[in-house]
Amino acid sequence: MNTDNAVATDREAAVTAEVLASFDTTPDARLRAIMHSLVRHLHSFAREVRLTEPEWETAIEFLTRAGHVTDDRRQEFILLSDVLGLSMLTVAINEPDAPGATESTVFGPFFVDDAPEIAQGGDIAQGATGTACHVTGRVRSVTGEPVAGARIDVWEADDDGFYDVQYPDDRTAGRAWLHSGADGGYRFWSVLPAPYPIPHDGPVGDLLTATGRGPMRPAHLHFMVTAPGFRRLITHIFLAEDPYLDSDAVFGVKDSLIVDVGHHNDSPPAGAPTEGPWTSITFDLVLAPGDGH
Repeated sequence: MNTDNAVATDREAAVTAEVLASFDTTPDARLRAIMHSLVRHLHSFAREVRLTEPEWETAIEFLTRAGHVTDDRRQEFILLSDVLGLSMLTVAINEPDAPGATESTVFGPFFVDDAPEIAQGGDIAQGATGTACHVTGRVRSVTGEPVAGARIDVWEADDDGFYDVQYPDDRTAGRAWLHSGADGGYRFWSVLPAPYPIPHDGPVGDLLTATGRGPMRPAHLHFMVTAPGFRRLITHIFLAEDPYLDSDAVFGVKDSLIVDVGHHNDSPPAGAPTEGPWTSITFDLVLAPGDGH
């Protein structure tokens, strides 16, 4: 090895060793292990790509911009995690070993805690634009028993591809929660989901543009289901034949979550929010046993 290269290698290794040692006395063992691994991998990345100082400055500026964009209505760091596949990798790592359970996918940045409750058959759209869609199914265990009283949170974008929190008027639309019935059944009205771009007017969008990637997500409906004695389920359902199923910007599509849509011109079921043509989706939500986390 060239003497200069050897000196440089020793100098770089000494930096890493010093940083690792600084975390040796971290009281929490799990945090200590995470920090040691983070430092090793982060430093290895910098050495592998031979990170330049201007590139480091660009990265710091990028993260600073992401922080400035983030507020209580937009989470740019979740978007960054999503487009890098870290969100879906974390989902895969933590997926329960429960054959038959509904597969999980990304949480996304648009969930809110104070969605309204609706009764069975209610309308989550609440003014969101789009074709009326009747969504039905059952919540059940992996062994087939109905799960009564499960809380089902649902949220979606409107026909223009926007969630309510992306509008400036503090509207609540396209989101609600309800309880499953005694037979595990659930039903509600929504609007037929439409494909849409993730917010790409910030640093994450700039990253996608620079790397030649698109911002589109295929049409989907979000679910979060919780019930005592079962693991919390966070998932989507995706519409079959959507043109973006194979190029989801956040890598969230799984074959088991793709559903067919029924198109109808007859009279809709009771409680339909509008007259005229309507659509329908049926999907069972199968919960894995667990402690609710």
